Amino acid sequence: MKFNALLVACGLAVAPWLAHAQLTVEITGAGANRLPVAIADFSGERIVAQALTSVVRADLDRSGLFRLIDAGAPLADNATPPWDELKARGADAVAGGSVTVATEGRYETRVRLSDIPKQAALGTPAYLHTGVQLRATAHRISDYIYEKLTGEPGVFSTRIAYVVKSTGRYELKIADADGSNDQAALASREPIISPAWSPDGSKLAYVSFEAKKPVVYVHDLASGRRHVAANFKGSNSAPAWSPDGKQLAVVLTKDGSSQLYVVNADGSGVTRVANSSGIDTEPRWSPDGQHIYFTSDRGGSPQIYRIANSGAGLGNPAERISFEGSYNVTPRPSPDGRSLAFITRNGGRFQLALMDLATRQVQILTDSTKDESPSFAPNGRMILYATEIGGRGVLAAVSADGRVKQKLSVQAADVREPAWGPLVR
Repeated sequence: MKFNALLVACGLAVAPWLAHAQLTVEITGAGANRLPVAIADFSGERIVAQALTSVVRADLDRSGLFRLIDAGAPLADNATPPWDELKARGADAVAGGSVTVATEGRYETRVRLSDIPKQAALGTPAYLHTGVQLRATAHRISDYIYEKLTGEPGVFSTRIAYVVKSTGRYELKIADADGSNDQAALASREPIISPAWSPDGSKLAYVSFEAKKPVVYVHDLASGRRHVAANFKGSNSAPAWSPDGKQLAVVLTKDGSSQLYVVNADGSGVTRVANSSGIDTEPRWSPDGQHIYFTSDRGGSPQIYRIANSGAGLGNPAERISFEGSYNVTPRPSPDGRSLAFITRNGGRFQLALMDLATRQVQILTDSTKDESPSFAPNGRMILYATEIGGRGVLAAVSADGRVKQKLSVQAADVREPAWGPLVR
């Protein structure tokens, strides 16, 4: 693992691409004090109802926050739950539903979520959808249940981006948060790195080497069109969106070594924001847009700094953030701005760590050895990252408290460069 790895590209031969490369999710840990919840089989259109129920259960189980209780018999949305029986089974909440055929090949799914100790409904949402939208609808139901029971937004309907490499071919993939419904946004013989979601989830910025040098592109996901955001002399890398989606922080070598700049998202305008005799890279805006975190070796070894983003260019001093250890890189502030995920070298191992920005206390979250590219879920509950198992790149996720762990992998291919997309209401 190299500090300046973003600036290195390798030319590789082309080979046939795998036809099916969907991420598979393996849960390797769970949280303490999980909420016992029963998800009853939905009634109505059998195949659709079973599929919806299965996805909802898998979503909640994968979160690590819920302990699934057998609900017994199916439970329609308009049926009174068997309170005593569910209480005896140990459930605190129960969800049931009904799926009926609506007009023009659509389905209507109605859900009822109930509090078992209070014997009261918590909500009765309804969803109109097609068969193609079945998984998306199930994720929306899971989000609803999650938010009602935890008080924070669910992220089952969000998407993730990542890069799959198989024998010299690179694909920038987009998938649901559970790894399903994967689609390729870009395929190339040359490396693709550093995907970053726009705040509204409609675009991806990334670095492609297809021009035989690193160039930053902004890719509109709906239309498939893209434009160059940074193609200056030398290297253009590490794009990061401003919270308002109007600008990108980028790393350019046009004036010498790798330094931080800000450009407009349409590629116009460029302003240098920091001045260093070393290498400054891996920028990321704070959620409030007031600071830019970045990695720099200006002090002799790679450490994490932040600089105030006044919009006026050079002049603001950089504040060092990391002090423990001689190698701390890839800062990623949490959505609430209270903590910072990053990669630290710990006894020769590169591991994902989390810093409380108020106390500067650091917790190492993983036991792997080659972690990189952390990315927070938009509710801050989980952190997605890349690591290596058996010489092959895989994605993994860990909860911010380190208790819940997941592994996401593609058979016979390297998976790297993850980015978790935003909440889109």
